[in-house]
Amino acid sequence: MTTDAPTLQGWFLGRLPDDWFVAPPEVTVDREEILVVGTLAEPEYPAGADDAAKAAARVARITRFREDTREQRMKIADEAEHHTGRKVAWGATCGDDRRVFTSLAVPVMTRLRMSERQVLDTLVGAGVARSRSDALAWCVRLVGDHEGEWIAQLRDALVAVEEARNSGPKSTRS
Repeated sequence: MTTDAPTLQGWFLGRLPDDWFVAPPEVTVDREEILVVGTLAEPEYPAGADDAAKAAARVARITRFREDTREQRMKIADEAEHHTGRKVAWGATCGDDRRVFTSLAVPVMTRLRMSERQVLDTLVGAGVARSRSDALAWCVRLVGDHEGEWIAQLRDALVAVEEARNSGPKSTRS
């Protein structure tokens, strides 16, 4: 099985029970992991339910889904991992609430100059992060949160580059 996102999304669409989600799941892929996040139906709220009650109901719906489908999700994940060599993480959304259940935290090696290390050390010293590693992760999340549209444009451009490569001429040499 090829491991590009569209192929994997198709595989999961065919493999997942039809009654789990109200829409096709979102399948995100990187070198180490496949993340499958499905949308659950919102609960029916009683008349006059406030925002806190609605949020509690949505989180409870996600928790119930996680518990009720655990065994089947693990079986599907094992099958996907066997075919792709990647770990599978799961998540669910319900209304405005999104929870990811078991996503990997993968170590990443980087080289930083003194001025960059000082930024991390300032974040640690100020109590924003427990370690340089946490501080770097915080910085990456901050960029993702505030530059999400730009990051999305870069991802779209990378997809276009990959499509151009795949549609180009094939070498006949071995």
